[in-house]
Amino acid sequence: MTEPTQNLTDGFHLLIDAFKMNGLNTIYGVPGIPITDFGRLAQANGMRVISFRHEQHAGNAAAIAGYLTQKPGLCLTVSAPGFLNGLTALANATTNCFPMILISGSSEREIVDLQQGDYEEMDQLAIAKPLCKAAFRVLHAEDIGVAVARAIRAAVSGRPGGVYLDLPAKLFGQTMDADAGQQSLIKVVDPAPRQLPAPDTVSRALDVLKGAKKPLIILGKGAAYAQCDDAIKTFVEKSGVPYLPMSMAKGLLPDNHPQSASAARSLVLKESDVVVLVGARLNWLLSHGKGKSWGDTAGRQFIQMDIEPREMDSNVEITAPLVGDIGSCVELMLDGMGDNWSKPPQAWLDQVGDKVSANGAKMAQRLGSDTSPMDFHTALGALRDIVDQRPDAMLVNEGANTLDLARSTINVYKPRKRLDVGTWGIMGIGMGAAIAAAIETGEPVLAIEGDSAFGFSGMEVETICRYNLPVCIVVFNNNGIYRGTDVNPTGDGDVAPTVFVKDCRYDKMMEAFGGQGYYATSRDELSKAVNEAMDSGKPSLVNAVIDENAGTESGRIGNLNPQSVVSRK
Repeated sequence: MTEPTQNLTDGFHLLIDAFKMNGLNTIYGVPGIPITDFGRLAQANGMRVISFRHEQHAGNAAAIAGYLTQKPGLCLTVSAPGFLNGLTALANATTNCFPMILISGSSEREIVDLQQGDYEEMDQLAIAKPLCKAAFRVLHAEDIGVAVARAIRAAVSGRPGGVYLDLPAKLFGQTMDADAGQQSLIKVVDPAPRQLPAPDTVSRALDVLKGAKKPLIILGKGAAYAQCDDAIKTFVEKSGVPYLPMSMAKGLLPDNHPQSASAARSLVLKESDVVVLVGARLNWLLSHGKGKSWGDTAGRQFIQMDIEPREMDSNVEITAPLVGDIGSCVELMLDGMGDNWSKPPQAWLDQVGDKVSANGAKMAQRLGSDTSPMDFHTALGALRDIVDQRPDAMLVNEGANTLDLARSTINVYKPRKRLDVGTWGIMGIGMGAAIAAAIETGEPVLAIEGDSAFGFSGMEVETICRYNLPVCIVVFNNNGIYRGTDVNPTGDGDVAPTVFVKDCRYDKMMEAFGGQGYYATSRDELSKAVNEAMDSGKPSLVNAVIDENAGTESGRIGNLNPQSVVSRK
């Protein structure tokens, strides 16, 4: 008589069950040794597995999924080279405070430690640690539940960020009793608990704001991530203070809101006397809170709401730090404002309003142009009208001039509808972000790409076609980086470093994979193509031909690009 077969589980199934138990049901990645079967089994067990052509783009998708859902996005890679490809996205997610978990297969510890030359051997844990919030290695199947729970908590608690999970190949095949395996899994309870600021810090902040003559509110992407949209809108409107949204915070209040100071950015930064930072950091995107951009206003005071206490005083003195989650900070500020809060002096509101009107009129004239060939403003004017008519569409944007001009011209009307390069200004986020936006929201996606930016992730158009995603890509094609007019001064055969093949047909790439390609040389052609593509809900790419003379060096950050002053003959 034979003994009954024991009911077993293994590392593959425990990892899948741990993710599903915690509501993580989508994986972005690239299959290969040693994680090929994990992807197959995850799909067979009901998880959605989105397979990319390059790990960095899968990682960017996972990071954006985390931003949109407040749950860590999952990225799955192979060992060593695949891990390194995903590492750029992991570091970018940590810098931008997007929760994601990078999961990579790896070589066995005993081989790595003795450097015996295993297939794709690398001490991945050591490499990942400096670039993410936390990094864990799992050696035993019974520890998978704990590892996943710790990774989730690390990714979403406090200031969100990236987490690395190192999974040696042998782990997947380890077996244990199925009942014991299920008992080892953990459903994480309250992974991102609210953190309330101290009452006295709220009172201090309100006192500073009360005394302001020229106050300003700056909304950052941390405010958008917090998903306390109604409270933020109420706070801004009740205060009566002009506000400036950073690019990924656009839409927390509609960009056409009467308090929006976007069109008067230079004025409000230079002349404000009290600045309220809501989920925004005084990094390079805000000139570190000092210097020429901020003018010479003596005694300017900052109120800063942030969950990370070490962010305070990072560049300038913060008069009133509010350390806590954005939702709690805003709600407690609202409570303290009461029913009789005084609006800012009318002279300040009139000054800002007049500047907004004047600059808005100038911009409207530029966006209404119909130049031939198109310049950036002509093309963006057409796309602005389309986004106005489609406020639910997701907008992805990257490039140099394409990014800088689009974020200041295209209005956003709802929260978390704009995705771009974020704090690092990293190129190549476009296709990963577009794919994640389509997968996570189900809404149509419009990706506005510079031709250089598109080149970093363009092969993912095959991924978009393979999954039949409602993504319309518009490539602003001016034949090069910044513009296509540079010349090799030596007269040799090589073109200048910033020049591409003239008149590239990016639309043919999309057609090659079964999507819809469009070629547009005028404003009317661009409008017609994008509207048709968005209406179809099919993978589409519009090759928008831009004057190759259009564009400026490094967009609006040319000051960060040193110029040689030495002449050699």
